[in-house]
Amino acid sequence: MALEERTLDLQRLQAEFLNYKRRVDRDRELIKENATFAALAPITEVLDNIDRARQHGPLEDGFRSIAEQLERVVAGQGLVRYGAPGDAFDPTIHDALSHLGEDAEVEVTTVKVVAKGGYKIGDRVVQAAQVLVVDPVTGSTED
Repeated sequence: MALEERTLDLQRLQAEFLNYKRRVDRDRELIKENATFAALAPITEVLDNIDRARQHGPLEDGFRSIAEQLERVVAGQGLVRYGAPGDAFDPTIHDALSHLGEDAEVEVTTVKVVAKGGYKIGDRVVQAAQVLVVDPVTGSTED
């Protein structure tokens, strides 16, 4: 009996250790994700300013190189820009600034204009895309 009890104790300790190890690994990954999010979130404003500068004309050589390097670095850390005209509107990742009416060319509520792009890290939204949307034409007409 004593041997069986010791064997059960050992098995229980091994299971507890494996659970502890999994929990520590999961916590470590969560801390890494949160640190990456906290570090990259403020940089989205800098990236937005770079985009606004591009809208006013081509960037100068030195500034263009720095902007491209910054974009490569944040992309390497998992920051992805999203939001384009024609995307289906998704309220979980888009902020609708305005409704532009109806459009016969769309079948679902659709992004017509992107006022400010959005950024994600994996499935986590860092900055929601600010958009103007159109709805499909409704079929109800009164005669």
